Order: sequence, then structure tokens, then C-alpha cells
Amino acid sequence: MVQVEQLVKIYGDQRAVNGISFTASKGTITGFLGPNGAGKSTTMKIATAFIPPSAGTVLVGGYDVVSHPLEVKRKVGYLPEHNPLYLDMYVHEYLQFSGSLHGLRGNRLSTRISEVIGMVGLGLEQRKKIGALSKGYRQRVGLAQAILHDPEVLILDEPTTGLDPVQILEIRDVIKEMGKEKTVIFSTHIMQEVQALCQRVVIINRGTIVADDQVESLKKLNSEHRTLRAEFASEIEISTLQSLPFVISVTALGNGKYEIQTEKDIRGDLFNWASAQGISLLELNQVERSLESVFKDLTTQK
Repeated sequence: MVQVEQLVKIYGDQRAVNGISFTASKGTITGFLGPNGAGKSTTMKIATAFIPPSAGTVLVGGYDVVSHPLEVKRKVGYLPEHNPLYLDMYVHEYLQFSGSLHGLRGNRLSTRISEVIGMVGLGLEQRKKIGALSKGYRQRVGLAQAILHDPEVLILDEPTTGLDPVQILEIRDVIKEMGKEKTVIFSTHIMQEVQALCQRVVIINRGTIVADDQVESLKKLNSEHRTLRAEFASEIEISTLQSLPFVISVTALGNGKYEIQTEKDIRGDLFNWASAQGISLLELNQVERSLESVFKDLTTQK
């Protein structure tokens, strides 16, 4: 488990992280989202005992990142956004080196290297120099070193950067499997990744948490506007629909179909209006909000 309580990080006059609190539990993949400069990477660096907080506490597996940094590092596997690698080392050599830093030796180290190479799909590349690998395969090497010592907590900052669609699916499966037994904090800008992997999402903006909820619950957050999709038996003048109460805008989609932006849910009123006008309303649905639209609303509010 990772417990963040009233965490603050100050750089000069700037509060990069401003008193945030959240918990990431074992067996759950927690998405940690935010626009560039929101404080995500700073929070992750503190949680991995890479940099100290200015105030507040972070506990990883019960250990404080300030008073027990070595214990924290033993429990954490970390893949930073900018994946630092020794480009002159061979893949297998680098994993041997990384494993030895975590105290793995002999057959235990060899067995574990073979396991993670298979998990992340580096079998054909393990005898190559890291500098000769594509960006996607370098990212796999970074993930391999993060999981090599079988940590209790995984903190992954943009882990699928540079991967092709097939590789992304493969790495998703690896992360999903690890998320069943470990605490995983997963940062990305790709909302499809969040929906595919995460049970819970924490959104940070300007150093402050603006949402902390289940993915499906986030989509149901109240919005200033609603989007309706309506299909009529024949074409309707857009100006007629736009003149209806609470309608903001109307977009014709063709074949009697329209997308209607409204200030509130007017499905009942729209049905009654169509009936009164003798217009056949074939279909009427409220469009579920996407995670992208929720993210945009939460991170662009003044």
C-alpha cells in the first residue's frame, strides 16, 4: 500500500505539489493523471524516495520515504517518464547489474532474469546493446528492471511510451497480471490506457487533487452540458431544434440524425415536443461522457 498524506513539494517560489492525500491499495491499479506540470512526476519521485518532500508524509508498505528510504526502495519498482539506461551495456548484462543491486545472486538472479525477459518480450533482444534498441524495446528494458526484484509496489510513469499497438497490448497484459497481487500506480496521458487498466483514478491539477474515484463513477460526474443523440424519421430544420428551451447547439449527422448539446437533460421535453408536432422520433439517447471530456473539465477549470 502507498499512503500519501498532505504532501507538499516546493521549488523556490513554486508549489509543485500542494497538500495532496490519497491511498493506493494492494491488488488495485490506480491511474495517476494530470496535465504536464501538474505534479505527477514530482509525487512519484517522492514516493520512490528519489527526492524528499517539503512537508507531509508518504508511506510505502508502512515505511516512511524520509526516515526509511532504503526499505522503501526495496519495496518499489520504478519506471520513470524518461527511462534512464546504460546504452553501452547489453540487455542481459544490464539486468544482471540491476538485479545485483537488489541483492539477487546466482541461480535466483538467472531464473528471475529469464522470467522477466519472457514477461516483457525481450527474448530476441537480450544479447543486444541497449543503445542499438528501438525506443519501444528500451521501454521494455526499463519495465524489466522495474519488476526484476519482484517488488510489492510498482510506480510506472508513462510505461507504454514508444510502443507500437501490439506491444502496448502485451505490456498491458503484464501490468494487469501484476496488478492482481501488487500495488500499482500508473501514470499516462492516454485515456484508453486508463480505461483498459485502471480500477481507480486520481487526477491532479496544479498540484492539487481534483478527483479521486472509480473510473466508471468519474464518467458520471455532473457536467455543465449534456449531449443527446436523436434520430427522426425525416430531416428537421436545425434552427427549429436550436429554438427549443435549454438547447445550446445542434449538429446534423445526416439521415435524420442530430447531436444536440443542452444545458440539462431534456429527453422528456424533446419527446413531448416531437409528439405534439407529429414528428416521428425513432431514437433518443444521452451520450455517455468520455474520460477525456471529464479530464478536460477537471483540469481546465479556473
